[in-house]
Amino acid sequence: MEIKKIDLDFSICKVKEYSMVNLESEYCFIGRTDEENSLVCITGNVPENTIEREDGWKAFRIQGVLDFSLIGILSKISALLAENNIGIFAVSTYNTDYILTKEENYSKALDVLSKAGYRIV
Repeated sequence: MEIKKIDLDFSICKVKEYSMVNLESEYCFIGRTDEENSLVCITGNVPENTIEREDGWKAFRIQGVLDFSLIGILSKISALLAENNIGIFAVSTYNTDYILTKEENYSKALDVLSKAGYRIV
C-alpha cells in the first residue's frame, strides 16, 4: 500500500462559521456538529473568524481510492503509530483517509510506516 506525503503545513481549527473559509483551497476539511464548526486547512488559509487553532501539523494520505468494503486500513496505521507514541488526527473522505501528525513526529511516522512495509511516495 502506498502512502503519499503532502508537503504542506496544516492547522486544525474551530471557527465561528464557515463564511470566511476558502473552500476552493487544495485541502479543506470541514465538520459541523451540535457543539462546533471544525476546520482542517493549510496553515496559510486559516480564516480570521477562527476561535481556536492548533498549528504545526503535517499530513499524508493513503494513496488511491479505497473501496468501502476494505476494513482496518486506518486502524492498522493508527495502531503502528500509537505503538511508537505518535498521535494522529485522521480525516476520512469518500476516496481515502488522510492522517495528520504533529510536525515533530512526521518523519518518524513515515519511517515507522516504511519499515512496516508501506511504500512512501
